[in-house]
Amino acid sequence: MASSIDLDEVAKFARHASEWWAPDGPLHTLHDINPARLGYIESHVTLKGQRVLDIGCGGGILAESMARHGAIVTGLDVEPDAIAAAQQHAAAEQVQMTYVCQPVEYFVAEPFPIITCMEMLEHVPEPQFILEQAARLLAPGGYLFLSTINRTFQAYASVVFAAEYVLDLLPRQTHDYQRFIKPSELAAIVRSLDLEVIGLTGLAYHPWSRTASLVASVSENYVLVCRSCI
Repeated sequence: MASSIDLDEVAKFARHASEWWAPDGPLHTLHDINPARLGYIESHVTLKGQRVLDIGCGGGILAESMARHGAIVTGLDVEPDAIAAAQQHAAAEQVQMTYVCQPVEYFVAEPFPIITCMEMLEHVPEPQFILEQAARLLAPGGYLFLSTINRTFQAYASVVFAAEYVLDLLPRQTHDYQRFIKPSELAAIVRSLDLEVIGLTGLAYHPWSRTASLVASVSENYVLVCRSCI
């Protein structure tokens, strides 16, 4: 059976597990982009009262924000320290939600009408396998939100060289360019799983203001949303 886990990638994020919720820490860009990605999700679905699965939830930045907007959220990740950080923060903030430390291929639950898998696919050995598992867990007519990085020179220059080695926005070696995914490749995979692409947008990060915005260009970071055709 294929695996969703790359131990080297897991170790990268384990080193920063205690700093998931530090707004000025090494993972601060995830805090900075969260309003934009949450807004894009809510432009397609109503979160209030909906069951949501966040695959690769890490420390829970997106998962907790969706719970605050009324969703019934389950966050799923393989890194135990990240899950512990997520649970501790949710408890401290009195946010009701569920976290599970388990590979997605072993996770069993009633299908979810909304699944998110954000900033994860570029960190796993077999993105298609993750998407197959997401499709398995998606309810008929359900929405799947995916974000990752395009495999372009522009993305390498910005997301790897500038962000990791010039501006120190991210820890070095956070990303491997060879694992970046073109939107056409991602769309082909989801269509093979009986999912229809219904939205695609670029996500631009503005380091000087520490904000992000949705843009037409998908040459760097992008978000793709699809819906089950079943």
